[in-house]
Amino acid sequence: MSDILLGVENLESWYGDAKALHGLSFNLKRGEVLALIGANGAGKSTLLKCICGLLPKKSGAINFKGENISALVTSDIVAKGVALVPEGRRLFPSLSVEENLILGGNVKRKGPWSINAIYDLFPILNEKRNQPATSLSGGQQQMVAIGRGLMSNPDLILLDELSLGLAPIVIKDIYSLLPKITGNGLTAILVEQDVTRALHSANQFLCLQEGHISLEGKPKAFTKDQISAAYFGM
Repeated sequence: MSDILLGVENLESWYGDAKALHGLSFNLKRGEVLALIGANGAGKSTLLKCICGLLPKKSGAINFKGENISALVTSDIVAKGVALVPEGRRLFPSLSVEENLILGGNVKRKGPWSINAIYDLFPILNEKRNQPATSLSGGQQQMVAIGRGLMSNPDLILLDELSLGLAPIVIKDIYSLLPKITGNGLTAILVEQDVTRALHSANQFLCLQEGHISLEGKPKAFTKDQISAAYFGM
């Protein structure tokens, strides 16, 4: 079995007539955490949407576990083992914490994550399991969103802007649990505005600049100045 879990080949995408991604190509090995960095509008969330089928207007190939999933709908991609924790959390306001989590498990993939495992990871959610999910604090809602993604027992989890709008102490708490989340060999792509935190949490990174890859590799292989230049297009 190949150790390449995700392979992106010459990926291009559009919003209407505007080209958002320009021929992106990269591979992601099983068990790796990839930090996806870049300024606002660089194409980070667009790339995640392409991978999980939310942005159908694209060309090139997205290979997952050796299969081209480019033309599949999102529900089929999720069933194959890709989960998205979306920017802004996108919880169902009419459902309780536990009901939101149960929805994430509807694909019934086998794996280590269950309701009890999520409650072990985030004990506060067990205490609030019957409350409306959107009545929780921002940090607790982010825990629900992460838990909902994990409940599908994915092979690849896409984490879009985990720290957006959260207090620093909450961000620290969530990131302290990232090794437990990926500890079973889960592969992750992490989109994060806090570049230092993202690079510290990852063993590979891609920097996007206006829809192009401007720098990629292991975080320790580059200086802060090199990464900053790639980030800002200097």
